[in-house]
Amino acid sequence: MSVAPPMRQVRADYDAATVVVYQAYSAEIAEAAVAAGTFVNPFVRDRMTWIKPSFLWMMYRSGWASKPGQERVLAVTITRSGFEWALWQSCLSHYVPEMYSDRQAWLDRLRVSPVRIQWDPERDLLHRPLAHRSLQVGLGGPAVGLYVDRWITGIRDVTEQAHRIGRLVSDGKLDAAARAVPVERPYPLTAQVAEVIGAG
Repeated sequence: MSVAPPMRQVRADYDAATVVVYQAYSAEIAEAAVAAGTFVNPFVRDRMTWIKPSFLWMMYRSGWASKPGQERVLAVTITRSGFEWALWQSCLSHYVPEMYSDRQAWLDRLRVSPVRIQWDPERDLLHRPLAHRSLQVGLGGPAVGLYVDRWITGIRDVTEQAHRIGRLVSDGKLDAAARAVPVERPYPLTAQVAEVIGAG
């Protein structure tokens, strides 16, 4: 019998130096990014960009790479040091009383933090919400420049993989679909970073 994950746990595909996050874009943005090895025009740096370590949450969000403006799914490999910096510099996107001394303390951190954290229900292969949460990391301000210029070590277009798994799900071949999903393991966090993002 499998043990349910903690309510808020970072799970990702990672190795000793890097971690994979997912984003979905139009073909125009995606093709330029894959060719350059990072995000370039027409990607816009002055708006918040959300990265997601959960492949299945990205599939839910993009509709298996079918929604307008999300037709191409990218697996972006970034440094673990950059990823952890983002978590350390983050603030939850909404007020959670048990995490902040009061609403003003949250507002003060929100004002100076370049990174937003959201915990949304994780999704299964059928896009049904699960009891535990999935991490979304919103990069804004200086964090976007660090992401684009320093953290990214590679970009792969995984749209065909998304389509293939989506077809398996549509055909009711859930076991085969599950085997094709990238393996994501609990990501090790320091106690300090876990506290900042509300993991647990």
